[in-house]
Amino acid sequence: MEQLIDEIEGYAAAVNRSPEVILRAAISASWSQWGKWKAGTSSPTMRVVDRIRAYMAENPAPAEQERGAA
Repeated sequence: MEQLIDEIEGYAAAVNRSPEVILRAAISASWSQWGKWKAGTSSPTMRVVDRIRAYMAENPAPAEQERGAA
């Protein structure tokens, strides 16, 4: 779970959005979902994790887009 949280936080920082906004866009999560994951009171299914990672891959951060174009 720590790895997923790190991935989401890194991506959110790279796209200048909050993790909550990323979860809303990727999986239509409630605004409180991120806090529950961080607190360890809830965790996603592997299907949800796959959807989040797919969203991040399909919507790369600007620096990643530039590297891919080169």
